[in-house]
Amino acid sequence: MHAAAARRARVVERASELGFDAVGVTRADVPLEVEHARYRAFLEAGFHGEMAYLEEAAEARRRLDTADILEGARSVVCVARRYDRPAAEERDPPLARSLARYARGQDYHNGLRKKLRRLAAFCRELAAEGEVIRARPLLDEEPVLERAWAARAGLGFVGKNGLLIVPGRGSYVLLGEVVTTAEIEPDGPIAERCGACTRCLDACPTGAFPRPFVLDARRCVAYLTIELRGAVPDELKAGVGDHLFGCDVCQEVCPFNGGKRPDTTARMFEPHARWGATSLVDVLSADDARFAELAAGSPIHRATRAGFARSAALVLGHVGDPAAAPALARAAAEDPSAAVREAAAWALSRLSTERA
Repeated sequence: MHAAAARRARVVERASELGFDAVGVTRADVPLEVEHARYRAFLEAGFHGEMAYLEEAAEARRRLDTADILEGARSVVCVARRYDRPAAEERDPPLARSLARYARGQDYHNGLRKKLRRLAAFCRELAAEGEVIRARPLLDEEPVLERAWAARAGLGFVGKNGLLIVPGRGSYVLLGEVVTTAEIEPDGPIAERCGACTRCLDACPTGAFPRPFVLDARRCVAYLTIELRGAVPDELKAGVGDHLFGCDVCQEVCPFNGGKRPDTTARMFEPHARWGATSLVDVLSADDARFAELAAGSPIHRATRAGFARSAALVLGHVGDPAAAPALARAAAEDPSAAVREAAAWALSRLSTERA
């Protein structure tokens, strides 16, 4: 067996041992020119909204196919880790079900980063006599187009909602990479398999897809509940629905996520016990200290206290429970965040309309 092919076999075996559900390899020294052109078009259209860091990353040109990430890189090992729990999700507490599936349990960065470091160390050990191999694990540390790299590595294909779909695994996957100077036999890309299906585009509650494969993040519920720091535009408030943090709608309707696959995911994705003892009113009323408790060891810290409370107010307006009126009135009058006050006032108006 050729050395590069042998290395690939060993890397795939090691990635599987570490708990990754899929692995693919591609060359690091072949630029993603078409994909980067699409990314520039996304930015020029303003679809990134307030996420200025995306534009800054593009200007810095810190790309995986440059020496900025790892000088002399020749291969990219792309891995995927499932986070859906199809046999258990329907039993999650109500508040947990208002969170995107990846965010209900522990912050995935900690556990997956350790596994990627081990995979990078393994790649270094593949060096032949007299050879020095360098390897760098990546998990959201650098602004690389990880879905495009994963697609090139044959890990899956990019669907019309822009998410990577791994055959047999679906799109509920977290991605990571190991960039290395080792020569590893690459895999080839697989064909896109969406066909004429547009279920993901049609189901989006805020119409965030102007056309297939193009996302206007400014309208995406995940952006509105996680990244946006100000008030949610009036025309999008109702579309937030019962989503407190993130949104899985375009994945829930995808045929590739259908069926009951074996529930083999790690306990890190099990919902925190706190969600079973926390209500939307608790989230709305939380001060900085209480939010820190709720966010500890969880991805929701990215939303900030004000963002989480703002989303809670919108969800309460969607739910329409009159019992929440006193808490909403207090938030509308007293919350230090203008975005929370505005959302609480909107929710109160919804309650008043329903009563009328």
